[in-house]
Amino acid sequence: MVYSTPGVYVEEISTLPPSIVQVSTAIPAFLGYTEKASNNDAANSLSLVPTRISNMLEFKQYFGGPQQAKFEITYTDSVPRTVTATAPVHKLYYALDLYFRNGGSSCYIVSVGNIGAADKITAKTKSDFSAGLTALAAEEEPTLLVMSEAADLDADEYYTLCQEALKHCSSFKNRFCILDVPQPKAGDTPETVFTAFRGKMVNFLKYGAAYFPHLLTSLSYKFTDKDVTFKDTRKGASAASLNGKDLSAFLTTDTGLYNAIKLELASPQYSIVLPPSAAIAGVYAAVDAERGVWKAPANVALNAVIAPTVKITTEAQDKMNIDATTGKSINAIRAFSGKGIVVWGARTLAGNDNEWRYISVRRLFSMIEDSAMKATFFAVFEPNDATTWLKVKSMIESFLYSLWQQGALAGPTPQAAYFVKVGLGSTMTSQDILEGRMIVEIGVAASRPAEFIILRFSHKLQEA
Repeated sequence: MVYSTPGVYVEEISTLPPSIVQVSTAIPAFLGYTEKASNNDAANSLSLVPTRISNMLEFKQYFGGPQQAKFEITYTDSVPRTVTATAPVHKLYYALDLYFRNGGSSCYIVSVGNIGAADKITAKTKSDFSAGLTALAAEEEPTLLVMSEAADLDADEYYTLCQEALKHCSSFKNRFCILDVPQPKAGDTPETVFTAFRGKMVNFLKYGAAYFPHLLTSLSYKFTDKDVTFKDTRKGASAASLNGKDLSAFLTTDTGLYNAIKLELASPQYSIVLPPSAAIAGVYAAVDAERGVWKAPANVALNAVIAPTVKITTEAQDKMNIDATTGKSINAIRAFSGKGIVVWGARTLAGNDNEWRYISVRRLFSMIEDSAMKATFFAVFEPNDATTWLKVKSMIESFLYSLWQQGALAGPTPQAAYFVKVGLGSTMTSQDILEGRMIVEIGVAASRPAEFIILRFSHKLQEA
């Protein structure tokens, strides 16, 4: 600076290099149907607008409550009382509840449609979810994609949607898709479902992981008194017959019956079955917060889950975890005595890929790439010379060193764990500089999970 007037001037000299701030790694986006999509303002619809929330209270404020379940209670001469439950078609509300109970925090909601009136339930369509993926492309922050609401679409439509979701994550490179393997239908075996699912998952496999089976949760369906109706077919029923009435009729006239029915419908027998992806997203968020994105999101017990809907044995998981034909791994959720319901798999769909086999490795690289990319924006249009190269190199090395200290990178020394190269004759030619390219090469040795713990025992002969 040129000074013209005599006096004392203060100049601040920057001596600290720029730094890299780690980006968020577990911000899921949930696609599904909601009761409404507005903040009590009909003029500003939130339909197909990715909206950030932090808890269930905010979800209710913007997107309303759950779809109600229906119960018909039948009395006959042979059976005193039977209950027929009709589960709601749309379960995004319940999936969000399960997500938060398993450690989830902030997330995005993309409402792809309304759940419809009680007498006219809106059907799920693949086109609605595809529109949701298109809308989500305009939002930068989400790093996980969850479509548990889509798991009961027609099989072929669901598999096509999964492939679209994987392609979506691939285009962003910092997103990861948590997929649900469909529930076996009558006459199907898990192996049949696995074969069909694997056959349709073709491209972008390193950007997604699949989980099986669905989960019987401890969550209860929401319902009103008018959602509980009675059917009385007993012979000689008097004028006080229950036939045609709903539960509200007994709130004051027969409180014993009223309370007994309410207690029965709250039992585990009528608990909600949900695809696992919402709970798994909560596990990702909890593990990232407690340990880091480099820790495999596995060997973690699930909260608010009573049991997996399909019991998986060790022999059955052998075929899920490693598939010799397609190499597409499916992660199991299993029940272990004394441990609860545990996530027992940590592989991406690219199970045969030595580079991208593990979820934690894929997500760690995504985090490093995204963090470094955002932090190096300052260098755009800076002089492409040794001074700028040194700033960029120092900044990235400092970031990787902090990750190595936390255990994210493998190696006894920083030099063994990572390298950063930039410079003329190293990563660039004179032609690169003339064309305005500054090329930085980064190599990291990611920590990989110990998937198979092998203890070898042998007899030791007596020596004395």
